[in-house]
Amino acid sequence: MSDEQPPPAESPQAAALARLEERLARIEKVLALPPLESAAPPAEAIAVPAPPAAEDLEYVVGQNWFAGVGVVVLTCGVGFALSLPLPQLPAWAPSLIGYLLTGGLFFAARAGHKTFELVARGLRGAAMALLYLSTLRLFFFGATPVLDIAFGPSRMVLLAAVGLNLVVAWRQPSTSLVILALLTGYLTAAVVNSPWWLFPGLTVLSIVVVATARQRSVPALLFLGIFCGYGAHLLWVMGNPWPGHPVQLATAPAASVIFLLVYAVILGVAPLWRRDEPGEDQLGILTAIFNCAAGYGLFLAHTFLAFPQEFVPAHLLAALTFLGLAVAFWRRGGSSVSVFFYAMTGYLALTAAILKAFSPPQVFLWLSLQSLLVVATALWFRSRFIVVANFLIFVLVVLGYMFTAEHETGISLVFGLVALLTARILNWKRERLELQTDVMRNAYLVCAFVVFPYALYHLVPRTFVSVAWVGVAVGYYAMNLMVRNLKYRWMGHLTLLLTVLYVVIVGLTQLAPAYRIVSFLVLGTVLLVVSLVFTQVRKRRRAGTALGTERQIR
Repeated sequence: MSDEQPPPAESPQAAALARLEERLARIEKVLALPPLESAAPPAEAIAVPAPPAAEDLEYVVGQNWFAGVGVVVLTCGVGFALSLPLPQLPAWAPSLIGYLLTGGLFFAARAGHKTFELVARGLRGAAMALLYLSTLRLFFFGATPVLDIAFGPSRMVLLAAVGLNLVVAWRQPSTSLVILALLTGYLTAAVVNSPWWLFPGLTVLSIVVVATARQRSVPALLFLGIFCGYGAHLLWVMGNPWPGHPVQLATAPAASVIFLLVYAVILGVAPLWRRDEPGEDQLGILTAIFNCAAGYGLFLAHTFLAFPQEFVPAHLLAALTFLGLAVAFWRRGGSSVSVFFYAMTGYLALTAAILKAFSPPQVFLWLSLQSLLVVATALWFRSRFIVVANFLIFVLVVLGYMFTAEHETGISLVFGLVALLTARILNWKRERLELQTDVMRNAYLVCAFVVFPYALYHLVPRTFVSVAWVGVAVGYYAMNLMVRNLKYRWMGHLTLLLTVLYVVIVGLTQLAPAYRIVSFLVLGTVLLVVSLVFTQVRKRRRAGTALGTERQIR
């Protein structure tokens, strides 16, 4: 027999642990996890403290800030050198030196973009700036310009420099380089001093701004397009008041104001192309506010000062443009605040056209009719803001007519009809406007209640004022029968009470006896008839209530 002992049998617990370890090893291998010993940091590493904040600040200042400031100082130094006349050199020599420096900076930025990324980015920006300044030197600053900015083909050199800057900036991940390239483009559009270069140039730059803001997910770039685009156009409107150019208003071409609307549309629709979900957005709201204020503000000032003959059609076109932007925002589920500002700007443009096309008092008639258009669009936009703003404007129009009209022409009757129609529209579509209270409808009914007696007091001879007011009360009662609304019945009651006060105060003292008798008879008859009608109505209601109670008992 052999002296060797057989190996002890493995317990089931040990076998299970072995299989578990084997499975964990396979999982670690698949997930490429480090061994358990190397996963936990050594105690010495844990005990090492983090670098102090002062040392971090030193690295930030020495590495980041000094690099940026150094590049800016270098660029300014070369730029100041290029701006000197330098009559001892040939006219083309400073620009050639600038181009050589530009090439050197681009080469240094490309060579060091991996090792010194921050410095390389600054050098690339400096090269773009020097490229543009060197090209600009061909037209300005020298004792004798190499190229004439008024010559069309010469401008292509400046345009090529801007295009090269845009290409270089677009290929880099830095948004600041894109901003620098865009600034050179806006400056070029301003210094060329030619409207048919300025307008297409600003249009293209607006498109580039929108595309960059969307591609880089930087919506704040739209503010650059708004301020620089409208600013460059404003400089042209003022006659480009550079040194040696006096301030003078540009009066041609009239198509310049159309391009203002083009910029407004391009910059206005940009927030609708966001990659995130539509809705309320602060940057989008601010974009709408500044776009409306700067775009339409400049449009209004220029058309008013330079194009009085084209004022009305131009502002009708502006009204369609801004209302179209409001519709686009509403259809795409954009900000309701943006819808409000674009819609109100469109209404403002329509108001300006009406004020220019008509003279008082007819202008108040058209302004009141405009109120119905505003309410109709407010129903579509589901905007309570527009309804409230429209009511305030409507009240101002009514008060403006009352205080400025020399005599009543019947326009106040139109005010009353507009107020009643508006109240009916708001009541008809109150769910669409999400109006939870009757405040706005009551406000329009109050306007009608005041305006109708006012108009008839001035239109009808004093002897028949009470009779006319009684007719208004009867009209309210008729409306109550048609629409079954208690408010019109109360308006009829209050109008009759107002008529009683008029007859008592004015009729007894100023009317002739015959007309006084007629007024009292008519008013008294109507009051009795109304009382009898309400008595019969109340009896019927009580009888119906009693019959219903009896049926319930049975």
